[in-house]
Amino acid sequence: MMRRTLENRNAQTKQLQTAVSNVEKHFGELCQIFAAYVRKTARLRDKADLLVNEINAYAATETPHLKLGLMNFADEFAKLQDYRQAEVLMNNDKKVERLEAKVVEPLKAYGTIVKMKRDDLKATFTARNREAKQLTQLERTRQRNPSDRHVIVSFEFGSLKKCLRYGVQK
Repeated sequence: MMRRTLENRNAQTKQLQTAVSNVEKHFGELCQIFAAYVRKTARLRDKADLLVNEINAYAATETPHLKLGLMNFADEFAKLQDYRQAEVLMNNDKKVERLEAKVVEPLKAYGTIVKMKRDDLKATFTARNREAKQLTQLERTRQRNPSDRHVIVSFEFGSLKKCLRYGVQK
């Protein structure tokens, strides 16, 4: 009976450990990909501005006719980017900001949570191993001195007390 409960606890602990490892792996990947998406969207906006500025800088060095054509092209390209930006602002930019605030930041927080859960699992493993060691000592004591009830009862009581202190359930 005692052996089954220990095996069940071992199975549950290993299942929790697997779940924590999966969350640690996949949430880290998700966080990195979402952050890269946010950065690339911002970079695209920055590159469009740089392109318009460079076209205007080149236009300033050319002949009047080419200058007029380049300035018109830069103006139209800027309008196109403004339209795209307005469309993005209506649809995506709020989503990007929300994505960063509502998804990326909480995913980053999971790193701390996963670390705490891993520490909890480590404490559970330690408590489980300690309990198994005490049970083997109790069995040895029972085999050596089966008639010495005082030692056996005090050992059982001490074991129960420690299990309750560390939150390990029998």
